[in-house]
Amino acid sequence: MSAMILRVMHFDYSFFKTGLLAALMPPVPFLALAAWGGWRLRRGRWGGGWLTALALIALWLSTTEAAGELLSRAAGQPAPLSPTVMASLQGQTDGAVLVLGAGVRQVVPGFSGGRPTDLTSERLSYGVWLARRIGWPLGFSGGIGWTAKELKVPEAAVVAQVAAQDYQMPLRWAEGRSRDTRENAINTIPLLAQAGVKQVVLVTHEAHMRRALRAFEAEASRFGMRVLPAPVGLREDALTAFSDWCPSVPGFARVRYIIYETLAWWAGR
Repeated sequence: MSAMILRVMHFDYSFFKTGLLAALMPPVPFLALAAWGGWRLRRGRWGGGWLTALALIALWLSTTEAAGELLSRAAGQPAPLSPTVMASLQGQTDGAVLVLGAGVRQVVPGFSGGRPTDLTSERLSYGVWLARRIGWPLGFSGGIGWTAKELKVPEAAVVAQVAAQDYQMPLRWAEGRSRDTRENAINTIPLLAQAGVKQVVLVTHEAHMRRALRAFEAEASRFGMRVLPAPVGLREDALTAFSDWCPSVPGFARVRYIIYETLAWWAGR
């Protein structure tokens, strides 16, 4: 009976979260604004044309790299992990590189088993590079998200296989119970502390870093642990080229991701 109640609650939460995100994420708000402007314009009401024009401009910008860069800076874009800091960490033996998950594909035709999503792959690639450069062991945190419809293989299990087979770097830690960023921190920091880790290089995307640092620094402070941000996805320049202001698939994905992370920050997740 209790298992049935948990499944119902999980379904309700997943349905609510998915529906709410669909309503708040581009392009839905701008399409709704355009529809409202068109309705007012057709009935001869004031402001209909301006609302429609504003919606179309916002819709265009929401698909550009430039808008993603501006939103990232407004949200507090983190600085990259500098070569100087990396050099200072080499030779120290109390650290770990920790990669946070961003989803996996459970079944990928052509592969035997699951594969990381593009976001997770980018984080893992950078985490492996850092671990080799600094000389620290590699860990990963990622389970099954709240919106998963059924029990599936945790992210950590899929990534552990990829790290060992594709990168020849087995994970020292593979935490696979977390459902969100807060649980990433709550479940992983004590695990690292048990192994004597005092410094953590945290790898995640720049849009997610602010939220991740809030969770990890709060948990790490309980163990006297230092957290160093190592963001992925930063752009050297995404404002000056003409193409930066033109619609693109990467631009649209980046804008959506930053808006998603901003909403999650406000929600305290």
